Amino acid sequence: MNHRTPATPRRATADLSIVTSDPAAAGPALPDAADPVLAAFDAWARLAPDTVAVDEHGTRWSYAQIGAAATELADALRQRVRPGDVVGMCLERSALLVAATVALARLGAVQVLLGPRPAPGRLTALAGSLRLGCLLGDPGDGLPADRRSVEVSGPGRDGAARRLDVRVPVPGPGPEPATGPADLPSGTGPADLPPGARYAVLTSGSTGAPKVVLVGARSLARAVGWYRGRSGLRPGERQGLFMSTAFDAHFLELWGGLASGATLVVAPEEARSDPAALTDWWQRSRLTAALLPTPLAETVLDRPWPPGLPLRYLCIGGDRLRRWPGPDVTARADNVYGPSETTIAATFHPLDGEPADDRSGPPPIGRPLGGARAFVTDADGTVLGRGTPGELWIAGPTLALGYLDRELTGRRFPAAPEEAGGGRAYRTGDRAVMRADGVLEFLGRVDDQLKISGVRIEPAEVEGALERDARVSRAAVASPGGGRLLAFVLPAPGARPDEAELLALAAEWLPAQAVPSRVRLLDELPYDANGKVDRATLLAEDERRCAVEAEAAEAAEQLPDDRASATRRRVLEHCRALLGNPALMPHDNFIRAGGTSIDIARLLAALERDTGVRLRAARVMRQPDLAAVAAMLDAAVSDAGTADRS
Repeated sequence: MNHRTPATPRRATADLSIVTSDPAAAGPALPDAADPVLAAFDAWARLAPDTVAVDEHGTRWSYAQIGAAATELADALRQRVRPGDVVGMCLERSALLVAATVALARLGAVQVLLGPRPAPGRLTALAGSLRLGCLLGDPGDGLPADRRSVEVSGPGRDGAARRLDVRVPVPGPGPEPATGPADLPSGTGPADLPPGARYAVLTSGSTGAPKVVLVGARSLARAVGWYRGRSGLRPGERQGLFMSTAFDAHFLELWGGLASGATLVVAPEEARSDPAALTDWWQRSRLTAALLPTPLAETVLDRPWPPGLPLRYLCIGGDRLRRWPGPDVTARADNVYGPSETTIAATFHPLDGEPADDRSGPPPIGRPLGGARAFVTDADGTVLGRGTPGELWIAGPTLALGYLDRELTGRRFPAAPEEAGGGRAYRTGDRAVMRADGVLEFLGRVDDQLKISGVRIEPAEVEGALERDARVSRAAVASPGGGRLLAFVLPAPGARPDEAELLALAAEWLPAQAVPSRVRLLDELPYDANGKVDRATLLAEDERRCAVEAEAAEAAEQLPDDRASATRRRVLEHCRALLGNPALMPHDNFIRAGGTSIDIARLLAALERDTGVRLRAARVMRQPDLAAVAAMLDAAVSDAGTADRS
């Protein structure tokens, strides 16, 4: 008689970590067209031509005017840009950027988000791998160009024409082919470019080169449709144009506004690093909807919410959110999660939908949107039960088309398990757990990938940029937390590279968020039992060295016991904590020491909590050193005291 082991009963689907988006979260339907968001814009340009499409610091452009400017730009670019050509967008937020984006959509080009000043080395490498047909930028912005560079007119401030520089990238130092991008004719994009690509975004790559994520028009329409539904945008509403033009979230606010007949309001530069200036801009410009990167959103939520603020909807995303809105926040807010591979947004959680007594931990990342499915698996891809942590997968129509690298696409976009609905899925590399109610909580990364200021960073890419210098034998990077990245360098034999020079050279190849805040030169790198660099040991040793340097710095200051000295000590303490560098001295410059716009915002918030005085980010950034910042703060405190006594 044959004895068979009884089969393990299959767990009911309701008990598995699988959840599908609520159809109500899809938002209002966009036109049924090959490019739904472009069709929606064109419809508003016909139905409401006089509605303001872009408000750029007081200069207003109607839907008809933006549409006409886009047509002129498309006609001027048509001989150079064909359907499927790859075009690098290197413009700052403006009416010209909006018109150029619409023009590229009409031409069927694949727009690459590069930001206004991409690192030259990074740009050169991309020109070879992506075969960029041309770059669009402002004249005189320092982008590489050859003799075929031309200028076309576009919308500018005060109604005057503004020039759009169209350039063919030139080869530079780096591992590009002998035939440089400038020798490539128009319309010869990569042979393995997926059909239907609408835009491309760069994410950090483990091979030392950025990964290129290609996104189609349909999945973009899913994200935009969801955003329209959550924000309630319609004609007469005002959407901020705030997010960096190097990140895909920029498309969510730009097309979210244009597809709704709303007005895009261009943010002033000071609003990007000063939470007080940001909310002042919201109030002054009468914004009704806005996006914010998580670190800046946290500084805003830490402050009292301005009374009477007209902002109705706030979308927060890019990093792990650790704050809940206070009871004074009158805007409806969502915590949004979504790698670029899932077209900007994959899940969301309403921050006003949780009972007050359930807000002890960080906000969850919620449920899927736009028809997506989410599920949690073990390392082998088996779907786990609810309550069991594992890797988060996303499936459904919100997925990007894949990577430029097809082999990588096959690895990261496998077939979903049958019980999760099958079809294509994306392995996020993020750890999550699904609660019994189907809500997802984010737990961190599965692999070594880091997240700095909301940007995914592969340590290998940063290390590779540092190792381009012949004076560097080996580099390792690690993050002690707080949005900081530290580099540890083993110099080549006989070399002693300057730390500031290494950072400057790395900045030629990396996005700003990936440039370390500090470099440590080492005599040797520690390794663990598996032969890998022991980053925990590196961070522990760095902490010990920082403590020694802090003691030396304190002894060297020898400040008298007066108010000005107390102010200087306060500024130094905050700056040292923010930048993770206890050796900072009064003669150091905050920006050159690694401070970012988010760090500036946090510094201003901390100083205001201490003193009740609010400094402006633009003034702080102009100060030559920390001693000058302290002097400015001391003067402001003194002026405030005089005003109170009068």
